[in-house]
Amino acid sequence: MPATNRLWPLYGAGWENLGKDGGMLDVPMPMPGPDELLVRHDAVGICFSDIKVIRAGANHPRIHRSMRDEPVVLGHEVSLTVAEVGQNLRDRYKRGDRFIVQADIYIGGKSYAYGYEIQGGYSRYNIVDQRVLNGDHGNYLIQIQPSTGYAESALSEPWACVEASYTVTYRTQWREDGVVWLVGSGAGARLGQAVKWRPRRVVLDVEDATFAESVRNWAQEAGVAVTDGDDGTTAYDDIVVLDGDAEQCERIFGRLAHSGIFNVATSRALGRPVSVDIGRMHYDNLMVVGTAGGDISAAYAPVRTQLKQGGVAWILGAAGPMGQMHLLRALSVPNGPRKIVATNLHSERMDAVRRQFAHGPKERGIEIVFLSREEFDSDEAQIARLRAETGGAGFDDIVVMAPTVSAIQEASPLLAAGGVMNVFAGLTRGTQARIDLDGIVQRGTRYTGTSGSSIDDLRHMCELVESRQLPTNQSVAAIAGLEGVADGLHAVAEGRFAGKVVIFPNLSQPLPLTPLSELANVLPSVAAKLDENGMWTKEAEEELLRVML
Repeated sequence: MPATNRLWPLYGAGWENLGKDGGMLDVPMPMPGPDELLVRHDAVGICFSDIKVIRAGANHPRIHRSMRDEPVVLGHEVSLTVAEVGQNLRDRYKRGDRFIVQADIYIGGKSYAYGYEIQGGYSRYNIVDQRVLNGDHGNYLIQIQPSTGYAESALSEPWACVEASYTVTYRTQWREDGVVWLVGSGAGARLGQAVKWRPRRVVLDVEDATFAESVRNWAQEAGVAVTDGDDGTTAYDDIVVLDGDAEQCERIFGRLAHSGIFNVATSRALGRPVSVDIGRMHYDNLMVVGTAGGDISAAYAPVRTQLKQGGVAWILGAAGPMGQMHLLRALSVPNGPRKIVATNLHSERMDAVRRQFAHGPKERGIEIVFLSREEFDSDEAQIARLRAETGGAGFDDIVVMAPTVSAIQEASPLLAAGGVMNVFAGLTRGTQARIDLDGIVQRGTRYTGTSGSSIDDLRHMCELVESRQLPTNQSVAAIAGLEGVADGLHAVAEGRFAGKVVIFPNLSQPLPLTPLSELANVLPSVAAKLDENGMWTKEAEEELLRVML
């Protein structure tokens, strides 16, 4: 072990605050206390979330301190090895144990995320304390096999976020002990299976006296409190709009609580797209459902979140790092789609994705189409081509990586009946997007959105990696030593690479940011270990460490 620890501090918002005088900082090597571990960071992926911290500084929602006085060390997509074990932990840990980290760490409900409040992977060594080992959700370290590669395990974290977007489960009834708002006409409505559900309270705000009376009778028998009229302040777990109009939906959508469900039960068309907070749908786990019948419980059917077997999927923004992960997953999972359309704005980046993925799909019996916006004279021409690729039926799945309102709004009408749009790109809360609620009500379309991943998601992802079901190494586009962090962050901010940038913090020789396509000019013996498509492998990593350590 070296006598000092080397790291990249961030002192506040702006690129000028990255590093000490623009470079790395050497600090004394920390030693673990009796209930702590000293860990070595072996590999760390650069995430666009890091760019958000650089831009926002202390205004970022995961930063709770003065960065000028206590600089942040970013890097949450990390693989690490135990270097020293505190006295009280030696019955559970030993030197050489290897882990990945679930970065979303909570203590008493407060976020202490790794790479945000807790020093992250843009450092050679770090102290792991009881916040990580004994947080609200238990131990945030997940052990990995000694044979698992550093890069492939570090990238399990972003991959877990991808996987979580397909395994999320939404409620299929009113929240137990929650608050429901029944609002609108109510004429012809009935509770259906909702008579078996037990919210804590129902706010009754309907015009039809017959339906209102049926709700009161049910509530009395079920022991559910009933309040007449909305107080204007309550955040509702469920809002059921009964034959309302588009303006009413827009006016009250913001009253949903976290993980709330907005149910549009109407027999008539709204007639136009409805503006909703798409940022909250992504970050607050909101769901919009609907039914054209009188049974308001019918809208709470289970929501399909996996890609439809034998369906047609569109990966919108497929040439970015996360887009490539979604594309690779669609090509790798069993019982996946029969056809995938991958799109991106720029032809040059799309060509790189085409070269990488053109051969494998045919072997799996999957048709894949690569398109870029630059190929078309107009947006209308591109939309017509996309619709034609579905035979006019629309897409069964649309996965949106482009963080723009226009992308969501233009893609929305292309959903097939029963189709699902995965709004993976995180637009900020308060961002309004017009979506087709008539499609939700009359054709059963759905919009899903998730942020981050759980310990169980990361553990599941680790199992997929170690069983070779998902080759996360194929996400790597460029590598660097610790000195390449600043260049790597700029490259991610500029969208320079289609894949991930991975940092190896403990190389003993300098390695500037190096795309895999240029590796032969820098480290020919490492380049010789790439696969036949020029993708990163564990063998290439082993050669890198042999040469550079």
